[in-house]
Amino acid sequence: MFITRLMSFFTACCFSLGVLALENKDILPVDEAFKFSAAAEAADRVGLSWKIAPGYHLYRDKVKAQSQTEGLELGALDLPEGLTEQDAVFGETKVFRGDVAAVLHLASPAGGRQIQVLIKYQGCADVGVCYPPQKKLVELSLPAGGASGEPAGAAASPLQVLKSLSPGGADDLLPPELAFKFQAEVKDAQHILATWTPAPGYFLYKHKLALVADETQSEARLAPFSLPNGEPHDDPEFGLVEIYRSPVTVEVAVSGPASAVTLVAKYQGCAERGVCYPPMQARVVLMRSNGEESQAVNEQEQIVRDLRRQGFGLTLLSFFGFGLLLAFTPCVFPMIPILSGIIVGQGEGLTTRKAFLLSLSYVLASALMYTGFGVLAALFGSNLQAAFQQPWVIGVFSAIFVALSLSMFGFYELELPQSLQNRVLQTSDRHRDGSYFGAAIMGAFSSLIVGPCVAAPLAAALVYIGQTGDVLLGGAALFTMAVGMGAPLLALGASAGKWLPKSGAWLNNTKSVFGVIMLGVAVWMLSRVVPAGVTLLLLSMLLVFPAVYLGALEPLPAAASGLLKLRKGLGVFLLALGLLELIGVAAGGRNPLLPLQGLAGSGGAAAKAEGLRFEKVKNLVELGEALQKAAAEGKPAMLDFYADWCVSCKEMEEFTFSDPEVRRRLADFRLLQADVTANSEQDQALLRQFNLIGPPGIIFFDARGQELAAKRVVGFQDAGNFLKTLQGVGG
Repeated sequence: MFITRLMSFFTACCFSLGVLALENKDILPVDEAFKFSAAAEAADRVGLSWKIAPGYHLYRDKVKAQSQTEGLELGALDLPEGLTEQDAVFGETKVFRGDVAAVLHLASPAGGRQIQVLIKYQGCADVGVCYPPQKKLVELSLPAGGASGEPAGAAASPLQVLKSLSPGGADDLLPPELAFKFQAEVKDAQHILATWTPAPGYFLYKHKLALVADETQSEARLAPFSLPNGEPHDDPEFGLVEIYRSPVTVEVAVSGPASAVTLVAKYQGCAERGVCYPPMQARVVLMRSNGEESQAVNEQEQIVRDLRRQGFGLTLLSFFGFGLLLAFTPCVFPMIPILSGIIVGQGEGLTTRKAFLLSLSYVLASALMYTGFGVLAALFGSNLQAAFQQPWVIGVFSAIFVALSLSMFGFYELELPQSLQNRVLQTSDRHRDGSYFGAAIMGAFSSLIVGPCVAAPLAAALVYIGQTGDVLLGGAALFTMAVGMGAPLLALGASAGKWLPKSGAWLNNTKSVFGVIMLGVAVWMLSRVVPAGVTLLLLSMLLVFPAVYLGALEPLPAAASGLLKLRKGLGVFLLALGLLELIGVAAGGRNPLLPLQGLAGSGGAAAKAEGLRFEKVKNLVELGEALQKAAAEGKPAMLDFYADWCVSCKEMEEFTFSDPEVRRRLADFRLLQADVTANSEQDQALLRQFNLIGPPGIIFFDARGQELAAKRVVGFQDAGNFLKTLQGVGG
């Protein structure tokens, strides 16, 4: 009781000081300390703003609005989060400083009408003088317009309004179409699947989610459906409600003779930081057929559907086939010299059985690592392969390959300490030793470091695990695919014992060749994290030094054999290539396949190799802005996910985007690129927004900024297939 009276007395004193302070030249008048203005932004909302002088603050919980017009009902008052401060009068509270913008929504839109709204607020000077509560009667003429909130004339866009709510600016708040996504698909002739997806840091109100069929467009009908339980949330506007922070999917029965159904989805949500969005709608037209859906889907989505429908055995067989196909892509090629070097490094004691077991250890360890971290990525949204592309990780692993190559050249022998070898021999049969464990370790790390590529089957399996939580089927599919990718390596191991020499000078020469190949793998890995000029210089050294060892600079004896002449010719060839790469370094070249590109003119091959010019987007907000600009220009858009460590991304640049016909077809597109090399939080948010585990991935948008999901590309596509994908895009 005493504390209550003391607070009341203290508050009264503050108000009195506030009135007296108007005569004090050191204290600003209230209208100068808090410059208030209001503007009609649309038929259903009013913008409010304060310019707060330095040394003054406004209390967030004292800002109120009250209708003074008969029949006008006010909706939510969206205010910024504010700063948490310890106040002498109110204790810990939220305050505003600087420029503040808010939006007052009208529950009953009054477009074209004159309205009156009473705005209340209160603030203080930091020196301890508080002003009495202020009341401002605002009279406004609302522009004509619908309840959608679309302004007439030069009113602010929804994105601009949402940005004004954020004291941190555009980087802190997403446009509505990226903050909340709605998607629907046909499951079968009688059912559809609808999914609402809030972006990380955002949530949807359960009681605001609704889905109906537009009966004016078709005779299709939707049966009643129930939403899953949400998370309890004490909301300042709606009280105790349920919300969704993760995607929510419902299956809805559809009836009626119509082959097409127009869905109208309604929803509303907020950002975790306290900013709420107005109610939103999305319309989707789906095609139904007799038994199976005729809706076009991309390859990834089709594989996800097959995972849901196919039996366990058929699914594993399919993914083994996918793995066999992926085994012949550049993402897997570097594993061949790694495994070959391990096998050759065994020396004279190599047998067919041992070579095969080494390969099996390598492949199984690679598959287990691939599967384990794939499942974790699907469940928790973190791509460990991308995380392992940090420069220091690449540098350490490259150094390992250099060390392995030097052992191939005979500088030293890499083997377990003798004491550890004895223990291993005591617990194993005579054919097993630490080399199997070493092969397994190399296989495990190779799966993370060497080939972090994403293809449609891999992406589909990860999406399936993330959506259903079915780790058993999804993980088994990933493991089977990884084994399929390693099948050619097993064949290599089974044959190595027969093809490779057992002893003599041939063995030493073979080990030297694989030593050079190991160095090549190290250079290839370093190319992801070092400048292109450094890569060309290392490649030049890699070609010139072996050429010298092959006798490129030594004269042939008069009675040279054919084999010696072949060796000399190979040395001269490598020397010439190395010198071309070295000239390319001096000329500013960047492409090892076109080292003299820097010497070329502006036309011909140089123009072709230039590829596409992309507009970079660093986060979801910049993407939203770019899509809005494209929509304003009436242009479709293409978003390319790229990373320096992505082999397939480099393939797309070199062989697809440089194609003249592809460049011509994309001339009218707004070309956007998200460089996710750093794998930062913003990069991960971009990938999660489109359910991508990593690059490469290409997303197409129509001229309204809506994604064309059926045209999505995951993994590498050559120019011919990419042109087929472009058919119907942007028309």
